[in-house]
Amino acid sequence: MSTSTWPRLLVVDVEGSGQQPPDLVELAVVPVEGGRVRPEQARSTLIRPPQPITRFATGVHGLTNQDVEAAPAWEMIASQVLADLQGAWIVAHHASTEYTVLTRHLPTWQPAGVLDTLRLARHLAPDAPGHGLDKIIPYLGIDLSAVPGQRHRAAFDAHATALLLLALAEHLTFDELRAAAVPPNMPGALSALDPEPDHEEQTLW
Repeated sequence: MSTSTWPRLLVVDVEGSGQQPPDLVELAVVPVEGGRVRPEQARSTLIRPPQPITRFATGVHGLTNQDVEAAPAWEMIASQVLADLQGAWIVAHHASTEYTVLTRHLPTWQPAGVLDTLRLARHLAPDAPGHGLDKIIPYLGIDLSAVPGQRHRAAFDAHATALLLLALAEHLTFDELRAAAVPPNMPGALSALDPEPDHEEQTLW
């Protein structure tokens, strides 16, 4: 498998408060290493935002202000998150969301690179009926029945994105993966060409 040439990757997903600008209410990180998703090494945490979670946001991810009232504030976990992510390659679906919010919350953060599975899906599965997670996952026949949790929660979406990455790119070298999946103007980019924005994957950000 070409995944043996890949570095260790960290698949990241965030959920937000719905405020503008949004605050984090949940963050999950799922490693991909040696061609396998590593759920036993995953980290997921709720975060108490400084402003209330909006009704709209709760309607998307199901998290309420009561759910996060005992969670740590961002300032309590920021240094550990920075240590976990610093210098690593990250992966996300519609990666500009995670990259934008994390760089705002971690001003000194410097990832080695950013891989976008939405961009990758558009490149490798152009005939799919859509490229948001809810369309590309069933199109590729990816089984999520063993993934704990539910859609639009950070841990579930990060795990699903990790499985999507492997389903799409397990036969690619890492240079091929970089060429197809790193958006221009983001760390790790090899190409200045970018397809039209995909509006199928709505986010809170």
